[in-house]
Amino acid sequence: MTQTSAVAPSPREEEARPGRNRAAVRDLAWPAGVAVAYTLLQLALVLPGSGLGWDETVYVSQVSPDAPAAFFSAPRARGITYLVAPVTALTSSVAALRVYLAVLSGAGLLLSLGVWRGLLPGRVIALAGALFAGLWFSVFYGPAAMPNLWVAYGALIAVGCFLRAARDPSDRVALVGLGAGVALAALMRPTDAFWLVAPLAVATLWVRAWRRPALLLTLAAGAALGSAEWVVEAYLRYDGLFARLRRASEIQGHLGWNLAFDDQLRGLEGRTLCRPCDVPWRQPLTAVWWFVLPLLVAVGVLVAARARRTAVLLVPALAGLSLAVPYLLLIGYAAPRFLMPAYALLALPAAVCLTWLAGTAKPRPLVVGVLAAAMAAHLTVQYLVLETVTARVRVARVAFGAVAAELNRQGVRPPCIVSGEQAILVAFRAGCASRQTGGHDGSITPAEMTSAARGRPVAFLVAGSAAPPDFARGWRIHPMPGLPGRPALRAYLSPAAPAAHATPAPVASSAAAGWRNDPNSR
Repeated sequence: MTQTSAVAPSPREEEARPGRNRAAVRDLAWPAGVAVAYTLLQLALVLPGSGLGWDETVYVSQVSPDAPAAFFSAPRARGITYLVAPVTALTSSVAALRVYLAVLSGAGLLLSLGVWRGLLPGRVIALAGALFAGLWFSVFYGPAAMPNLWVAYGALIAVGCFLRAARDPSDRVALVGLGAGVALAALMRPTDAFWLVAPLAVATLWVRAWRRPALLLTLAAGAALGSAEWVVEAYLRYDGLFARLRRASEIQGHLGWNLAFDDQLRGLEGRTLCRPCDVPWRQPLTAVWWFVLPLLVAVGVLVAARARRTAVLLVPALAGLSLAVPYLLLIGYAAPRFLMPAYALLALPAAVCLTWLAGTAKPRPLVVGVLAAAMAAHLTVQYLVLETVTARVRVARVAFGAVAAELNRQGVRPPCIVSGEQAILVAFRAGCASRQTGGHDGSITPAEMTSAARGRPVAFLVAGSAAPPDFARGWRIHPMPGLPGRPALRAYLSPAAPAAHATPAPVASSAAAGWRNDPNSR
């Protein structure tokens, strides 16, 4: 066996057919182990005490019977809402939703890695899965009602099936998988699907042996099928597709030439959303792997080139880089989850590089030891960041629950409206509708709010020294339990909210530094 076996499947893997023999099961043992470990980590580290974040609340509220749907802004797609609908229709338990998504994300990881069987050795596939699943944000978002992980799975499936279909024109299963992977990505985030399809379409036209209408038609069909609902909604709510794209660009800070490399580095410290990302970079150690990754990818592609299997790693590398383009070059803020699809694909050549360095036919003990120590240090850092993030989320869950409970005690009960500071999170917990009179989530005019306040309880939340809007100036003022980073919170309550003689809940601690970057804040 030569060094190039790091990218060449063994004869057993080449000959095995899923469901035909025991070898196929053995070949999937390592990836299955990674998927199971991934699920268990989510259940152990993320599930306890977690609550829904801002974006999660928007997605879940669309199908939850517990509160009216939150405003659904132009950039969002409803794929994740469809994914959580079976659970939210049965229970309002966040724990049940987390368990469901953790199990589903583990199964999704196994399926998306399994597509690469026969293209890469089983041990390489498993290592790639471990590299991706071991990142703190991969674990954090595994049980979350967020779309980025599912775009990553769609990308892995699409690129793997693309290579299979390109290699074997008679492989109709691969064509179906290609269309399904693209459709999944488009259903979750249509704009991401564009950056996934583009390099695959270029590769189809560039490589003479791949110039087949079936590949291009499948790419187009998958993208059209997955984004169909989003496009139809654009014409129903935004006067057309381009109008929705323009509005989405406005909400995202006007897409244009924005270098966000430094913002992404800051996000790796545990900032789930860095907007604006004008905070100090205090923990460079959390980004060491980010600087190492391009080197691993480059060496992995070179190893594949020496083995005359360049395409099997060059295509995922190019697709991964393409998926990173909008979040590194076009958006002026950052979140680690934005690059998850890119990381999932880049993990494949990185895993090949590490396998090659460790030795294939004859392992190199010293190199293996160094790599194992580096991996242990890397995972330790990831765990420490994850621990910080989950602790912050637990503080947030208690704080928002206290605010919602106090509003209920003050007579703000369904049917009710909450507006102002952190309205989406508070409203959903209180069973109210969240409405804003301006900003990205503007969905009601001041006159309409005034009219609504005559017949139902309305609360407008204000933090610090901020003033209420004109329509709420004459309303009853009530001090509220504070939120981390916003201890001085008060509510302006409409006349339809009867006064209560209840002792206000204690003010929550503001010790959770960096609150504006918490998943419950946006």
